[in-house]
Amino acid sequence: MSKNLLKNPHGDDVFNNWELTQNGGDQWHVEPTPDDAVATYFCTSFQPCLKKQVIDLVQNGYNASYLDSAPEVTVKDWYSTRPDCGGVYRLTVSLLNASRGVIATFKPADVTVPQGTNWTAVTHKFTGYGPGLRFISFEHGGQDSKYWKGWFGVRVTGSFATIPPKP
Repeated sequence: MSKNLLKNPHGDDVFNNWELTQNGGDQWHVEPTPDDAVATYFCTSFQPCLKKQVIDLVQNGYNASYLDSAPEVTVKDWYSTRPDCGGVYRLTVSLLNASRGVIATFKPADVTVPQGTNWTAVTHKFTGYGPGLRFISFEHGGQDSKYWKGWFGVRVTGSFATIPPKP
């Protein structure tokens, strides 16, 4: 079983392990959720809020020869909106080499999310990208669609990035 390489994917530890790359409006916020499976989620505000985590794969125990074999990399993220306000969701995941140059990127078009949207998953598998993988950059976030003061924007949680263990 592959472990989640992203740390603090639900915001249980507030923003530890995340770099807030855009922190607009009333800035990022963490809220509790009524869901028993997930205690908290990240909330965006009325201006763009993006956060990023760069995963060092060698530090996580993957050796260079295995990473050069281009193992499958799976990423997944969950987003939703409040019942009273929609938002815009953004995701960019890049595979990086030792110099942090981009090998491959998954960047779907921004998603305009209607108000009241339940948790929705976006998943991507990187395959056939060639040798050199050493880091994964995972950045996501968004904003609300009504420019309301507070945290009415897109919610994100449950993010993960996995690579199978070396056989």
